[in-house]
Amino acid sequence: MAEVKQLPKREEVPVELTWDLTKIYATDTDFEADFAKVKKEAESFKKYQGKLKENGDTLLEAIKEMFAIQRRLENVYVYASMKNDQDTANAENQAKNATVQKLVAEVSEKLSWFQPELLHLTIEELEEAKKQTPELNEYSQNLREWFEMKDHVLSDKEEALLAGASDIFSAPESTFEVLNDADLKFPVMKDENGDDVELSEGIYGTLLESTDRRVRKEAFQNLYKVYRQFRHTFAMTLSSHNRTENYVAKVRNYSTAQEAALANNHIPVSVYDTLINVTNKHLPLLHRYVALRKKLLNLDEVHMYDLYTPIAGEPTLKYTYDEAKEEALKALAVLGDDYLSHVKEAFDNRWIDVVANQGKRGGAYSGGSYDTAPYILLNWQDTLDNLFTLVHEMGHTIHSYYTRHNQPYQYGDYSIFVAEIASTTNENLLTQYLLDHFEDKKVKAYVLNHYLDGFKGTVFRQTQFAEFEKWSHEQDAAGKPLTADVISKYYGELNKRYYGPDIFNDDEISLEWARIPHFYYNYYVYQYATGFAAATTLAQNILNDNPADTQAYLTYLKSGSSEYPIDIMKKAGVDMTNEEYLEKAFDVFEKRLNELEKLIG
Repeated sequence: MAEVKQLPKREEVPVELTWDLTKIYATDTDFEADFAKVKKEAESFKKYQGKLKENGDTLLEAIKEMFAIQRRLENVYVYASMKNDQDTANAENQAKNATVQKLVAEVSEKLSWFQPELLHLTIEELEEAKKQTPELNEYSQNLREWFEMKDHVLSDKEEALLAGASDIFSAPESTFEVLNDADLKFPVMKDENGDDVELSEGIYGTLLESTDRRVRKEAFQNLYKVYRQFRHTFAMTLSSHNRTENYVAKVRNYSTAQEAALANNHIPVSVYDTLINVTNKHLPLLHRYVALRKKLLNLDEVHMYDLYTPIAGEPTLKYTYDEAKEEALKALAVLGDDYLSHVKEAFDNRWIDVVANQGKRGGAYSGGSYDTAPYILLNWQDTLDNLFTLVHEMGHTIHSYYTRHNQPYQYGDYSIFVAEIASTTNENLLTQYLLDHFEDKKVKAYVLNHYLDGFKGTVFRQTQFAEFEKWSHEQDAAGKPLTADVISKYYGELNKRYYGPDIFNDDEISLEWARIPHFYYNYYVYQYATGFAAATTLAQNILNDNPADTQAYLTYLKSGSSEYPIDIMKKAGVDMTNEEYLEKAFDVFEKRLNELEKLIG
């Protein structure tokens, strides 16, 4: 019997393939000292309570101290969470992470009075404070963002009532999570090797990628058979969630829940609606892609369970980690020498935790705080997909590096609206690099389809979700009951419209809404689509070899939160209030679809 290959223990991983967290705290004693300082400083912050109106100096001191507490807390949090991620089975790491999680909640509570009290100042009083204390202008963007919420902040008593009801308001989402993650029991089925496998949300995606159509079909039907049994409960949780968001938006003086959600990042509602309108105009491109799948898979009809299995075969390209580093540098060279110097810094200074070990968290991410290196966690395998993961996470890391080295702490982070743009731009640059440098038709077909599948799943699919989310909120606002049958009928018709005439609109897919956790995230999903489209457009700008376009992109990476996200992206070369960036992205999709169709004949 062949020996089962075991993952190494943490202490067995070569040091050069691990991140160096001693750059955050040389010893646990240093970590514990900062932990104690955060706790003490957060407790003493109440000395400013009731005094923000006194004068500009007091207001400035309070702002500075609040940010100083948050800054130290971030270091403590990053150290504890990353120590835990590198070995989740380590009891000491678990305990450290748990105590920091508790500290985060405590600090949040201790600082929570600040913004409501600040907003009791009038604009005139704020301007007078700035005259008294000009240093307050260094926090102009923070103050601007805080005060733009003034019309939507209620009286102290009303705010207390809303805060006290937060657990009640989150009940629909909590109920969904418990039902979806803990209570649903899925049947056992045979995989492509004839082995028994218990179906779950986690394994479902893998089974849908199977080249054995029997496996895909059974996984699809068995999964939705379970959701069908509980569709009325899921309809109740979703409709209750929508009703809660509509209620809170109305109480806070917003015209819709959509407006309230987008206001958190100061995004105009038109950005959301333009995404839906332009995507609908280009649905024939998705229909073509579905038709191409039908042809390549030699199917009489395409079912929803046929949309994830590979159509271009497995890539012949394999990369060791060292080889991948070299390819990443070549692909990202278009961003200039300074950008590459920081990528090399990440490679050479142990910012990256590379290989899997026993107990290590799965997946990949880029993390860190303002005062630390922008670390990357990987679980490396020698595949082309892992090369894409490396350049994706490197996009986040260099975005964080540039932001933290060009902005003060108060502007040293960036919103989720712009976060995925940097990482996906890097993926686009890698895609073009591979298409330009490899003549092998199988490699080209795989790379082209990798991009098209990503576009399908991120732009088309997430926009479909966004359109459904808007509709469901509008139905509730209009007083129309959202029963399981009503929701399923709309969702099934929406799905058919998106995927087109070649799709067999299985009854099961009309229940897909029941299993999507993002519908409880308050108008979140549209950002995946806008970010992917913006990244596609920015990558094309960079590849056009106009130094001004590349410089504009680098300026975006350095901007942090010094301006509103929409204004930062305008300076990068993408006006996301205008449909042009979306049109350019769909042009790239069409061009690459043409290439793939031509390549496979």
